[in-house]
Amino acid sequence: MKKIGLLLALVPFLVFAQSKKALKKMWAEQQKVNALLTAQLQKHVQFLADDKLEGRRTGTAGELLAVKYIVNEYAQAAILPKGTNGYVQPFEINEGKIVDDKSFLKVNNQTLTINQHFFPLAFSASSQTKAQVALALNERNKPWFKDVKDWLDDNQQNPHYDIESDIKKYIDRVIQKGATALFLYNSSNQTDNIQFNKNDSTFTAGIPIIYLTKSGIAEYFKDAAATQHIELSIAIHERKRTGHNVVAYIDNQAENTIIIGAHLDHLGYGEDKNALDAGMLIHNGADDNASGTAAVIELAKLLKQSTTAKNNNYLFIHFSGEELGLLGSKYWLQHPTIAIKPNYMINLDMVGRYDSAKKLTIGGFGTSPVWQTVFENTINKNLVIKFDSSGSGPSDHASFYRANIPVLFFFTGSHADYHKASDDWDKINYEAQREIVQYIVKLIETTNTKGKLTFTKTAEPSMGRSTRFTVSLGVIPDYGFTGTGVKIDGVSAGKMAEKIGLNAGDILLQLGDYKFADVNNYMQALSKFKKGDTTKLTIKRGNEVLDFEVSF
Repeated sequence: MKKIGLLLALVPFLVFAQSKKALKKMWAEQQKVNALLTAQLQKHVQFLADDKLEGRRTGTAGELLAVKYIVNEYAQAAILPKGTNGYVQPFEINEGKIVDDKSFLKVNNQTLTINQHFFPLAFSASSQTKAQVALALNERNKPWFKDVKDWLDDNQQNPHYDIESDIKKYIDRVIQKGATALFLYNSSNQTDNIQFNKNDSTFTAGIPIIYLTKSGIAEYFKDAAATQHIELSIAIHERKRTGHNVVAYIDNQAENTIIIGAHLDHLGYGEDKNALDAGMLIHNGADDNASGTAAVIELAKLLKQSTTAKNNNYLFIHFSGEELGLLGSKYWLQHPTIAIKPNYMINLDMVGRYDSAKKLTIGGFGTSPVWQTVFENTINKNLVIKFDSSGSGPSDHASFYRANIPVLFFFTGSHADYHKASDDWDKINYEAQREIVQYIVKLIETTNTKGKLTFTKTAEPSMGRSTRFTVSLGVIPDYGFTGTGVKIDGVSAGKMAEKIGLNAGDILLQLGDYKFADVNNYMQALSKFKKGDTTKLTIKRGNEVLDFEVSF
């Protein structure tokens, strides 16, 4: 009996010892899992942010190397291809007309600076000419000069005056009279709205059409009667390139599909003028967005293995053209590669530079009433989290939000290396990146029994609030629009655009005296106004042109 009693007394101790041993084993196994995931994330980022990819600029050989790497990861994980060409969905990007770098204008052997002293119009012929000319004298078989002041004076009271129409009519006349080029200038103080409209493909003149700026006239044509020797060479062509989305799919035979995405492109050598440092340097984009790309690859592998997240299918999309204006995500939504019922979308952009002071920001919290419950039931004590309600923002989730799909946006904050060549792989916090990936898996598993999430519209951040602007219309431009004007992608709640009745799809054409061909012209026009100003806004809605009175 004493032996039995002793054994019974030892049972709790033995159970505790066994339990402690099991916990220790589980902890060791979890540490191995964590170490492997961290190593995989680092491997992906190091490859994608390597110099040999030359910054993964959209449409380049470097981007294709990234695409090939991502495709190989999905193929090895036996995750289904859902592009239009295997895993890949190529799409054309038409950036409109550009003036070739070799174009020039010389006056008396002095080279003028393009845009500062002169620029060709988009419908100019690509051609060369040499001649002895005088500003005040138009002769056959020589370039002609035209001061547009008279046209502007005659149409001061015409709110719909289109100077481009007069220019095109005048071109026909001067060609008939033997002009070999046409130089336009404006000696008045009136706004003439003559600009290089890269999206204009409606007309090509038979001769070069050049606009001389006020500084060009003042510096090189001071004496209208003086004879000047000019040399002109203009070459204009359309610039097109091909972006490449990568699309993979886990089919759980579920009714709804969760979309998980990240953009794979970056800035290359800064050719698109979106870098924040000088010089032709490789911008590797380790945080932006090799970090998000790596995270999505590993999320796909984890969700394929998960036994508790089978009530949804999963679509993984790596977007191209994000840095050019969310082009890849917009293209996929307009040309989906698979018919699905979207549940919600998770976007990861710059998730590699976490620190507890800056926190992990999760945007889109307000895009579904379900998110609050989900986050209350999903805890990660190692991450300090800040929530942002808005479903919009400067990354690919905004495209899905505007398609009325609930979104979440994971972002560890900006930093001194943003859009600079110094954004390299060795600055990534891989342990925190691993924590974020595992946290997202838990969030997804928490939504497993929630069914299709309800969508809620949130406030939109407005465009135009910066040191350059004191006013804003409260619109979100469609940066991928290739027509003339600025197409509205969304309007900010409570801002001017909503109050005067502007809608997504409207095209902004003119603000006050200033017409705009694209977003850049629109930004320049906004900078001309201040609070308290009242002016007229002209838009195109369908085939109808409408005017609105606006007061800033």
